[in-house]
Amino acid sequence: MESIFILYVKDQNASCNLYEKLFDKKPHLHVPGMTEFILNNNTKLGLMPEECIVKILKNKTKNPAAGNGIPRAEVYLYVNNLEEYYNRAKTCEMIEVSGIEERNWGDTVCYFADSDGHIIAFAKRE
Repeated sequence: MESIFILYVKDQNASCNLYEKLFDKKPHLHVPGMTEFILNNNTKLGLMPEECIVKILKNKTKNPAAGNGIPRAEVYLYVNNLEEYYNRAKTCEMIEVSGIEERNWGDTVCYFADSDGHIIAFAKRE
């Protein structure tokens, strides 16, 4: 099974630039309407403009743009080099929500918010 988790974003190009710096890699796909970053062999992170998903959703759900800036999703990523991701996130114009801390569930985690309000967590297992 392959998984693609898609975040709805206000500005696809700005979000692409942010995640390119954050992940220190070019997107696998970057065309109008969709950007994809390969996270591992079976998982991708997608970025879709809010105006594009509205065309698919039509009037069946609320417009995702109405919640822009409000945390609506969390992407929790296990990484081998937590401090490197933490430092990179700090230089990518992301909002630091919580610094690197050992959590009561056994992970050491830091949390950031992107410009659309999505929460990105970088973690390592102890």
